[in-house]
Amino acid sequence: MRTLPFLFGCLALGAIAFVLGRALGNDYLFFAGYTVLQYIVLATGWNILGGYTGYVNFGSAAFFAIGAYTSVVLQKSGSLPLPVMVGIGGLAAGLVGLAMGYLTLRLRGAFFAIATLALAVVMQTIVVNWNYVGGSRGAYILRPAAIDIAGFTLPYIQYLFATMAILAAIGVSAARAIERSRLGFGLAAIRDDEAAAEACGVPTLKLKLVATTLSGALMGMAGAPLPYYIGYLQPSSAFGLDYAINAIAMPMIGGTTSWAGPVIGAVLLGTLQQLATVTISSVANLLIVGLLLTGFVMVAPNGILGLVQKFRPGRIALRRHPLFRGQQ
Repeated sequence: MRTLPFLFGCLALGAIAFVLGRALGNDYLFFAGYTVLQYIVLATGWNILGGYTGYVNFGSAAFFAIGAYTSVVLQKSGSLPLPVMVGIGGLAAGLVGLAMGYLTLRLRGAFFAIATLALAVVMQTIVVNWNYVGGSRGAYILRPAAIDIAGFTLPYIQYLFATMAILAAIGVSAARAIERSRLGFGLAAIRDDEAAAEACGVPTLKLKLVATTLSGALMGMAGAPLPYYIGYLQPSSAFGLDYAINAIAMPMIGGTTSWAGPVIGAVLLGTLQQLATVTISSVANLLIVGLLLTGFVMVAPNGILGLVQKFRPGRIALRRHPLFRGQQ
């Protein structure tokens, strides 16, 4: 399936979910759905660098927070539409990703992971001491109760859900297009054996810089609507451990070598965490992630998609081969 039809299919699924939510008349479905969609975008963004390229990024919360605090800065500077804030937040996070990549991508393995973790610490320290965005006290964001779009009034949480659904459709479609492109094959070569890829003429540094930029931009866009979702943003919430852990755990549980892996992992873990929040406590969320991640590492180290590939190796290998891509 081509990228545009796939994108329209994703948008259609989001529209169906939106209509069903309105028909049921329960706004909590939009709150929970927003969180799951947010994790889809966050996990998809992380997977471009961590899954496709094989560079594990422990600083995902930093890019997420950059998007969130960009919205705070724009809200204090003047009123802009939310989609514009999302775009600017993604641009800011992408530029930080580019800079981080230029400084750290000559490192590999655990050294690169530690460098990304250091980035998160540095960014949080900057935000804590930046009074314009509230510093350690945090910042309140007053959102309207509803928004009028072409004469149609929507409660703001439904507007946030629709925005995140569109963003998730774009992010997943972009990740799928990257996976099936020359860029995706180059990133896969880096993941499998970077030294061999460089010896064969693959521009490894250039491709890694593209991956860090795209990955950072998607994670930043996932965080940009957060201040309007929670109403009060502070460093401990924007740089929360749950975002950093889930961004890694969701692709690993779903499978890191395909665009579908982060989506599967985000839907599974996000739904379980929302159920735990309303039935037990949100404190149990990271416990659920830890138990599932441990179980999958032991039973299915390649994730859910790895299990599927294990039982259907011939067919999946055939479909992924570039000679047969035109027949899909």
